[in-house]
Amino acid sequence: MPPETRYARSDDVSIAYQVVGEGPFDVVFVPPTVSHVELGWEFAAMRAIREGISSFARLIHFDKRGTGMSDRVSGAPSLEMRMDDVRAVMDAAGSERAALIGWSEGVAMCALFAATYPERAWAAVLYGGAARELRAPDYPWGPTESEALRMIEEARAASERSAFAEKVARSGMPTASDEEVQELARVIRQGGSPGAVEALERMNIQIDVRHVLPAIAVPTLVLHNTRDGWVDVDRGRDLADRIPGAEFVELPIEGHITPSAEMPQVLDVIEPFLQTAWETDAQREPDRHLATLLFTDIVESTRHMAKLGDAGWRELLERHHAIVRTQLARARGREVDTAGDGFFASFDGPARAVRCAKTIADGVRELGIEVRSGLHTGECELIDGKISGIAVHTGARVAAHAGAGEVLVSSTVKDLVAASGLEFEDRGVHELKGVPGEWRLYAAV
Repeated sequence: MPPETRYARSDDVSIAYQVVGEGPFDVVFVPPTVSHVELGWEFAAMRAIREGISSFARLIHFDKRGTGMSDRVSGAPSLEMRMDDVRAVMDAAGSERAALIGWSEGVAMCALFAATYPERAWAAVLYGGAARELRAPDYPWGPTESEALRMIEEARAASERSAFAEKVARSGMPTASDEEVQELARVIRQGGSPGAVEALERMNIQIDVRHVLPAIAVPTLVLHNTRDGWVDVDRGRDLADRIPGAEFVELPIEGHITPSAEMPQVLDVIEPFLQTAWETDAQREPDRHLATLLFTDIVESTRHMAKLGDAGWRELLERHHAIVRTQLARARGREVDTAGDGFFASFDGPARAVRCAKTIADGVRELGIEVRSGLHTGECELIDGKISGIAVHTGARVAAHAGAGEVLVSSTVKDLVAASGLEFEDRGVHELKGVPGEWRLYAAV
């Protein structure tokens, strides 16, 4: 009998989840594009992986917002929202720390979660995914953006026809039985509407997590099927190569979605990896994590100081500081340091950080002043509770290029906020003093 379906509240969205198994440690399973926590038990491949994991761990699996039994939402959720949903599900299930298993489209979010919250994720298993969807000059796999958009439009039109789900299921599982293909087709049909899937696919092609993968500091296993017809195995190798110490295992399986008959060999790799990771690494204290860093300072502060005098300047600074701290609190930002008229803050989500910076810029304008802001997402070291590392210097240098009232971000930030509703203008390529390489910067508009 399938386990009880429960709901976790993430902001104002209800996320459906189930808990099964009583192992010594927790595992959170992040599904592909669409899923269904209850109907998935009738799909042999999904039932096999759920039963396999729950035989040695306490398994927590869920439907992402907009899919399955979770609340439907407008548009597509960003990676940041999905991370919030995972944290909400873990909290509701009473899980302080867990290993994350991401399958297919769930890989990018798992990678970002593991880098951002090493205190909550003690291991990561990334199966059948890639660092980005689209081809680029330095990434020779995947379609171009125009090709991807055309395929999404064609799939949306075809998805409203009755045979579409079966066609997709057979394409993803070419060696599965007809019965198992029909089981997957039912999950596809009931896991997400045509419009929801289109929105998700349009968001997915904008994702690029290559720059954050080096920040993953937990034990990581990357799995990929040799004859994956949807995501080339070379993309799996590339994913593993970008994660420090990651183990890569190529499985002699045909298809992107592993059928139930082949699932035992997948579990034979996952179980010992997680057992070893739990025994040797689970109790470590994380000393680095991924964060979005915000730097602000008042434009022409010397001129304002001379005009207002010491007392007037102190009063202005107090009002400026109150606005900044109010917005940091609302956006879950952490004040790291304050020096004179400048703030240094960190965030666990880039979209929240950008919106916070925009709100600060608008708020202090009422005081008759302008601030410049710069943001960068990168790996930070924790030393005596303080944040340091090259990402800090990068963020500060980005801010130095910002104009009055401008919120300037690195390309890393822009790549991580797909589906957030934020828009940017290209500000060109710059050299950042003391930071290696050239950096493309964007202004939030």
